[in-house]
Amino acid sequence: MRILLTGANGYIGMRLLPLLLNSGHDVICCVRDKGRLAIDPEMVEKVSIVEIDFLETPVANILPKNIDVAYYLIHSMSSSTSDFDKKEETSAQNFNTYVALTNIKQVIYLSGIVNEKNLSKHLWSRKNVEEILYKGNYKLTVLRSGIIVGSGSSSFEIIRDLCEKLPVMITPRWVATQTQPIAIRDVLSFMTGVLKNEKCYNQSFDISGPDILTYKEMLYQYARVRGIRLFIITLPLMTPKLSSYWLYFVTSTSYKLALNLVDSMKIPVIARKNQLPEIVGITPMRYIKALELAFIKIEQNQVVSSWKDSMVSGRFKQNIQKYITVPKKGCLTDKKSMKIKNIEQVMDTIWAIGGDTGWYYGDWMWKIRGYVDKIFGGVGLRRGRTHPNKIYSGDALDFWRVLVADKKEKRLLLFAEMRVPGEAWLEFDIDQNNILHQTATFRPRGIWGRIYWYMMVPFHYFIFGGMIRNVVRQAKKTR
Repeated sequence: MRILLTGANGYIGMRLLPLLLNSGHDVICCVRDKGRLAIDPEMVEKVSIVEIDFLETPVANILPKNIDVAYYLIHSMSSSTSDFDKKEETSAQNFNTYVALTNIKQVIYLSGIVNEKNLSKHLWSRKNVEEILYKGNYKLTVLRSGIIVGSGSSSFEIIRDLCEKLPVMITPRWVATQTQPIAIRDVLSFMTGVLKNEKCYNQSFDISGPDILTYKEMLYQYARVRGIRLFIITLPLMTPKLSSYWLYFVTSTSYKLALNLVDSMKIPVIARKNQLPEIVGITPMRYIKALELAFIKIEQNQVVSSWKDSMVSGRFKQNIQKYITVPKKGCLTDKKSMKIKNIEQVMDTIWAIGGDTGWYYGDWMWKIRGYVDKIFGGVGLRRGRTHPNKIYSGDALDFWRVLVADKKEKRLLLFAEMRVPGEAWLEFDIDQNNILHQTATFRPRGIWGRIYWYMMVPFHYFIFGGMIRNVVRQAKKTR
């Protein structure tokens, strides 16, 4: 079966892709930018990749005609606080235009539970997209989900940050709102279970786990699983905006996502019972079980995808590949080089940089820089990294974005997503003479960019010098 997977580089898309491939399907990954599809090179060879920006005017003859099924996984909530609903509407309309020229038979859309009369802007947008997709020339299957619990999901990571960082919480009153979470494994099982299932054509189904919990109960159950003592004090006067700032500074979420989440958290998200579990033969697991499975994946370093790797978690939403060529004119640089012998160990050490490993020198200075960045609305160091020693192009790495991660070419290129008056790159590469080059490049924006660079020169002297030395030393220890 030939399947079009939109949002292939998103949290759900990255997890659905290997399942489809393992089932023998021919998958076409639809992304805005090929360079942002952060998957294993071996998997890249098994798929077709099509670049489409569904916010732009449709272009004819981009998609192959012989498509059987499409998964519609396009969402814009994390990218905007004002017009994301318009973007989602435009994307859905353009999607219909594209697939109208194909032989598509079914579209599967992952939406949100929309059973309340008064919906948040986020949930109203999900419902609006559903209505647009029902106008397409195909059979539509809508799966309406609430909070998704799994390693790397935005909801799980927010709960994890809150409970691990704040043993005593002063929370907004929305923690008393009821919701019905579902495990990521069950979401994926439903998504594959409805594939070409005629009983699910032109139907909308709520999918959820069996537990109806308040957000407060979800936090307490997480703490119980982790063996953490937790105290929650509810403050009724905390405004939505203050709640958003609270989530932003305490958790790994972006401010835009936090603002939209808080808006939705005021609305109960309870699923309506239906026959879908019986149709596809699935018994959804309880919330506690979903948490336990998430930590098994984390402890085994098998987190397949994380919402933090999505482009919307950083400053640059598109066209990131234009930064892949490091400029030379008008730039300021800091270059360090060292002769090395153990190339493989040095590469492994570089590939483990950031996250829990740190930056090999002056971690306290990196942390201060992260706090400053977050105060000014940047990403800070909140994102960490998805895997402790694997990096792919497109991944988030603390407040950097991976542009190139090529072990064959012995090159790692990072682009800064922190708040700086200009553009910054950090590159590691090993030449034919076994010399490790570490280059920090900064293209300043105006006079303030240059002032910023020269103010940072004393710190660069210690940070970058210490970093390359410790990379080489750490590599020697691992031999």
